[in-house]
Amino acid sequence: MMWVNGWIWLIAALVLAAIELFVPGWAFMGLAAAVGIMGVMLLSGVWTAGLPLTLIVTALMSAVVWFALRRLVGGSKGDVRIWDRDIND
Repeated sequence: MMWVNGWIWLIAALVLAAIELFVPGWAFMGLAAAVGIMGVMLLSGVWTAGLPLTLIVTALMSAVVWFALRRLVGGSKGDVRIWDRDIND
């Protein structure tokens, strides 16, 4: 089966990272990191589950990486800023 090949997952991660260069946001970077992690896990033999569980775990890892990137790097300069206090106080 082709989806078990970790090299396919690593190539897909590189393609997703390249797409991130043209699309703003962290969506594709989180997905690229999750797919890359899954590719390494498949190559090393750590992950041996079936395709449905593999896709679910990759999606969950993608969300975790996306939230981590948003927390570490923060938003872009164009994001709306919400003020909690008045600067004149």
